[in-house]
Amino acid sequence: MEFSYSTATKADDSCEFINQFHRIVMQKNLNTIYSLIRQFLLRKQPALLSIVEWLLLSTIIALCVGSACALFLISLEKATEYRNAHEWIIYLLPLAGILLGYVFYKWGKDIGPGNNLVISNIHKPKKIIPFRLAPFILGGTVFTHLFGGSAGREGTAIQMAAAISDQLTRIFKLSKYNRQVVLISGMSAGFGAVFGTPLAGAIFGLEVYHMGKIKYNAIFPAFASSFMADYVTRMYGVSHSHYLLGLVPDINFQGLLITIMAGVCFGLASLAFIKFTNSYAKLSKTYIKKEYMRPFFGGLIILALAALLGTTKYLGLGLPTISESFVVQQAPYVFFFKLLLTAITLGAGFKGGEVTPLFFIGAVLGSALSLFLPLPVGLLAGMGFVAVFAGASNTPLASSIMAIELFGIACSPYVAIACIVAYLISGHHGIYSAQVIGDAKSVTKLREAGRTLGEL
Repeated sequence: MEFSYSTATKADDSCEFINQFHRIVMQKNLNTIYSLIRQFLLRKQPALLSIVEWLLLSTIIALCVGSACALFLISLEKATEYRNAHEWIIYLLPLAGILLGYVFYKWGKDIGPGNNLVISNIHKPKKIIPFRLAPFILGGTVFTHLFGGSAGREGTAIQMAAAISDQLTRIFKLSKYNRQVVLISGMSAGFGAVFGTPLAGAIFGLEVYHMGKIKYNAIFPAFASSFMADYVTRMYGVSHSHYLLGLVPDINFQGLLITIMAGVCFGLASLAFIKFTNSYAKLSKTYIKKEYMRPFFGGLIILALAALLGTTKYLGLGLPTISESFVVQQAPYVFFFKLLLTAITLGAGFKGGEVTPLFFIGAVLGSALSLFLPLPVGLLAGMGFVAVFAGASNTPLASSIMAIELFGIACSPYVAIACIVAYLISGHHGIYSAQVIGDAKSVTKLREAGRTLGEL
């Protein structure tokens, strides 16, 4: 049965709707009921209809993504605990690398680009992201951490979330526009759930794919998905790391200058991480022709460096060192070794994210800067924690909001300035090569607007 309002006058619209609704309820035709309600809302309250429909989609995304992130975080915790209790297992990292490399070489070529696959599909939607990306990247990341690879978890959460969310495109036959919003919402949900920062997660999904621009018509589903996914993950009993910032002095002109100086250092660290990771990936591709052998040789180098340094604290997520950097001043070289081992891990083809290693690099660098800059060690560690990530991912807004969620509102002037400066210092470089430059960072780079970072 079809309905048309074209012959009805405005005065009769409501009466006609009630009469038809009554007839349909008596016939118990649920599909037609939904169709009638949708037509009525589309005519009378299109904004309300949009909110209701996106709330339903966001709820589905949050339930699925939040559950997947909980499984991932619990699995990652178990893998880390096992590795710490059986440190001999790290000597199997090269062999684990061969196995991981072969699995992705054989069955995961079309999902290899990872985060860049998600971002490129937002800009130029192609075929639906294969669902198998979710279990592949989850298993690959846990595998990497189990054997001591230096990687993170954000990339895994985002890729899982996007692969799961994109299946709604097929189920609900979504348009190209709505598919873009679903992918953004999935990314927001994954980021918010994996770090326990739903505000930052929502803004990250809106900010990350298009540098310098935000898709405001995706705000509601991004926020709804992120907050609900974080709630779902917590329902499984998953907890997140907490950091004590300590004393935060009121900002003044001197503090502003010091913060800018620190932001420059954090931006340079972001740039160094990007350059090292890309350089090692290029060297590996040049000299190791068999793709599945690259993680093997990368694993050998990581083992050699760990033996040379005489510690395993640079392997895995490194959460204890991150927490320590807020209260204990770190040596100036610590951040570089984490940067180096993470660049080799990811450049060699091991799976995981970049963000938690960037938190490590930034926190220990900020802690070390307290040797030279007259700000509290905890505050500088917190500034570096988010600012290095802001510079590497080109997401200064999400990074600033994350700091407020993690450390409190008192640090906001310091972290916001540090994130913005680091973002500017990193230039048109980033860990996501599929990012499109919306607004150039400087007037000398205006001609690069509209291009991806990879094209540059």
